[in-house]
Amino acid sequence: MTAVSPIHGRRGGEDSRRERIIEAAERAFVRHGFHAATMQHVAEEADMSAGNLYRYFPSKEAIVEALCALDQEGRTGDFAELLAHDHDIARAIHDALRDHVLAKLPEKARMIVEIWAEAGRNARVAEMTRALDADVVSKLEQVIDAAKAQGAAAATLDSRFAARFFFTFVAGLFKRIATEPDFDRTTETAMAHGVLKALLAGALAPGEEKSL
Repeated sequence: MTAVSPIHGRRGGEDSRRERIIEAAERAFVRHGFHAATMQHVAEEADMSAGNLYRYFPSKEAIVEALCALDQEGRTGDFAELLAHDHDIARAIHDALRDHVLAKLPEKARMIVEIWAEAGRNARVAEMTRALDADVVSKLEQVIDAAKAQGAAAATLDSRFAARFFFTFVAGLFKRIATEPDFDRTTETAMAHGVLKALLAGALAPGEEKSL
């Protein structure tokens, strides 16, 4: 049997505790709203003292930073899977839209929307969310380029436009999942896949602004 060093075991325990705090923070943000939620609320959700909480996270912004880091880590793996050479890219994009967006739990979507709202008030949170959004758009652009190379998207499709359009479309879906108790996933999935099909086919493109 391989022995676990005290330092390694302590580090593993601290990482696990940080993950539990992040999960508790998500619940607190959804329950109270990000702006109104306090570190005391997070501590209560985590079943720990506020003093102990501050040992791990000195502020709500630090918790958001940890949330962003976890999101980025997971997203890196998701995009790597999308770009796997043996994948049907178009099918993989459809599956990712279904599994990672339309299947999002309402409470998770509400937490995302709460952080977006806070970005309008808090410069530090705004900076973090802008960096995260830019990374998402950049990776989406890589996926569109791969789809074009595979023949799964129109060669004339503007990859940057497609990535930004898809990003905006997904943001709207998150908002609706977060706020609409009667959100019909079956109907909205069919609509979303129709929009994606049109986008990849090159049927959607930027237009010129015209005065009304």
